[in-house]
Amino acid sequence: MKERTKQTLQIFWQHATRYRWRMTAILVTMLGIAACEAYLPFWYKKIINILAAGRPDALNQLDHVIIFIALIGAASWFFRRSRDFFVTRFQSRVLSDLNNTCFDNLQQHSFSFFSNNFTGSLVRKIGRYARSFEDISDEVTYRIGQTVLQLVAILIVLAFLYWQLAAVIAVWAAIFTWVNYRFSRYKLKYDLAHSLTDSEATGHLADTITNSTNLKLFGGFLREKKEYRRLTEKLHRIRLKSWDLAAVSDAVQSAFLLVLEVGVYYFGVRLWHRGILTIGDFALIQAYLFQMFFRVWDIAKFIQKIYRNLAEADEMTDILKTPLEVQDRPDAAGLSVPKGAIEFQKVNFRYHSGVSVLKRFNFTIAPGEKVAFVGPSGGGKTTIVKLMLRFYDVQNGKILIDGQDIAATTQESLRRHIALVPQDPILFHRSLLENIRYARPNATATEVVRAARLAHAHEFISSFPQKYQTFVGERGIKLSGGERQRVAIARAILMDAPILVFDEATSSLDSESEYLIQDALRNLMAGRTTIVVAHRLSTIMQMDRIVVMEDGAVTEQGTHDDLLKVKEGTYQKLWNIQAGGFAAT
Repeated sequence: MKERTKQTLQIFWQHATRYRWRMTAILVTMLGIAACEAYLPFWYKKIINILAAGRPDALNQLDHVIIFIALIGAASWFFRRSRDFFVTRFQSRVLSDLNNTCFDNLQQHSFSFFSNNFTGSLVRKIGRYARSFEDISDEVTYRIGQTVLQLVAILIVLAFLYWQLAAVIAVWAAIFTWVNYRFSRYKLKYDLAHSLTDSEATGHLADTITNSTNLKLFGGFLREKKEYRRLTEKLHRIRLKSWDLAAVSDAVQSAFLLVLEVGVYYFGVRLWHRGILTIGDFALIQAYLFQMFFRVWDIAKFIQKIYRNLAEADEMTDILKTPLEVQDRPDAAGLSVPKGAIEFQKVNFRYHSGVSVLKRFNFTIAPGEKVAFVGPSGGGKTTIVKLMLRFYDVQNGKILIDGQDIAATTQESLRRHIALVPQDPILFHRSLLENIRYARPNATATEVVRAARLAHAHEFISSFPQKYQTFVGERGIKLSGGERQRVAIARAILMDAPILVFDEATSSLDSESEYLIQDALRNLMAGRTTIVVAHRLSTIMQMDRIVVMEDGAVTEQGTHDDLLKVKEGTYQKLWNIQAGGFAAT
């Protein structure tokens, strides 16, 4: 926990020091405010002494004092407004930088990272991270930083005038600060537990909202309600403990302030009795005590708030400091795909510490060849696609494209040459035009429409009132499964990549729609290396080669007709189960 807090502060500091001149300007204005506030009580002292003396020219003297008070007040106003000006510009830039850093880091994490984290929790962590910096910056600038400068200024002044009082206040301030620091460190573990439990509750809430239909279909409301109640009750207990500790802190702090007030007056009365202090001096001391009480009353809360914000930032710092599972090498080159040959050389792969999916897997796909992978679930078909796209890196062996090891190329260049149509396409909550054009941002509207026509998406898009400007909803929820897949196929057509990958790309299409796009897919696949992962065998009958995968190994391969001749073969069994399919040859 201590190490993570240190890392959070380091990240915040690295982002803040990009704007050193703004930090310097803020410090200068804070020093100006402290100087004005430390100097102002001197003039209150003069007013009291002038009034106590009762001289004939007192009114003239008081006028001069009032003018100086006004000038000091104006200077203090100027420094405060300047501080606020620089703070807003400083924080705004750093907050943007932090958000960008979180976005850049998050999007570079691997496929498995997003599989293991709730979307709602990740969004919340990023929001809390930036907000934590803003709150900590406010506390340091407006509260703790200004309080420290004010105390130092007061102690310097008192050291020249009444060193005994300065010594008393200095000792008190040291003890007060140490006690508050130790208390805040003790409370940090409860703040961290609160942050973790809050993320857990948020993740559960996001998960149940996403699966609200499942709650209704499978009668899960009461179960999920019970689990959410358990999490909120846990959050309640931790929050209550944290608040109780804050109440104890207030009580201790009040006692400290009472001791200081009584102690200063005790020594002040004795100095007055000895003729060292005047009535004006008492006004000066009273003004300083008032300033100190005003500043330090909530100092414990300020420190605790900083630690609470550090605790809330802890989870995002953990993500930022987590090594990326899939990274480009420092000398990674761009991938060039003139032909589209693919080769797996002695590839070993397993998911985390699980059972190996591929063992010394060797496989070659010729340029322009159309290969389909079929077989029972868990056989390794989709894993091959994920490895080729570098959603995961292989543990051993190599994957070559046109003789280039994909591990030695940049991920961006690799994926730019592979068009994937997944089984369950997820769309942006943007217009249909933007979703299709996402594959090629510089594509013209005419090219987008052409791709949509080839994918037979133009027909249903044209039926919408706003046509290609229609927003599809979060994850494309406003479209049917078949419509989403046709949009994804249109996107792949527009991408015009040399390698095509279809992972159950027609699984959600009705028979008529599937038949309609067969010609479009055949035209799209012409001259391109194509990989198709399919369970519906009717979609792959015309492939150059059909490969049966079982337990991470190739057990059968050949054309559709060849595999049907293999007696008691897996492909023959699958074909018989599906009653020979329904697509025309």
